[in-house]
Amino acid sequence: MMVAGKREAIKTGFMEALPLAVAIAAYGLSYGVLAMQAHFSMMSCVAMSLLVFSGSVQMVAVAMLTAGASLASVLVTSVLLNLRNLLYGAALAEGIAPAKKWRWLLSFGVSDEPFVLGSSRFKKYGPDPLYFGAVTGTFYIAWALSSLVGSLIGNQVDPQKWGLDLAFPVTFAALLVPSLKEKPVIATALAAVMIAMGVEYFMPGNEFTIIITGVFAPLVGLYLRRKPQNA
Repeated sequence: MMVAGKREAIKTGFMEALPLAVAIAAYGLSYGVLAMQAHFSMMSCVAMSLLVFSGSVQMVAVAMLTAGASLASVLVTSVLLNLRNLLYGAALAEGIAPAKKWRWLLSFGVSDEPFVLGSSRFKKYGPDPLYFGAVTGTFYIAWALSSLVGSLIGNQVDPQKWGLDLAFPVTFAALLVPSLKEKPVIATALAAVMIAMGVEYFMPGNEFTIIITGVFAPLVGLYLRRKPQNA
């Protein structure tokens, strides 16, 4: 019975991750192409996907290095951009806790998409590290392979012409909208919209909009979530 349950968790994780994995693959393809156009080597392009496994960070890194930014500024920006993963990890900790020592490996997969699927699963069925592992494993393989394919294609494809750069944001938005039910979550989303619009209004075209929004918008949700506890 336990074996059947484990197989079902893995199967469910794979099936629920698959639609978004297709969009991630399109985004990874775009990253691979852009990295090669920025004169990255194929090895560095793929190695970055295997070791970093963060589409937003890798895209920003490619853009900054292409623009001549220093390695230090790229590292600082990458850390700031991924600070939200600390909040994700704290929220997912209980759900992957049964994995014990393996939870450190699962923590490598903590990011936007696994957080949405994982948190939804944990709320309904409780802790399920196998499900989370299947989800992150599916995304990891999709991202790594698509990065490799993108690096092989190189200059033969224009990602913007084929809309590959929009595939991931659109699919992720479609996945995220149904989860906007609780007040803290809705408040975080609204705060993100307002902060992003405000930053772009006062500093149009700047490269820090995503970072600023990603750092400050979740604080609104955290405040509202803790407010009843302190009342």
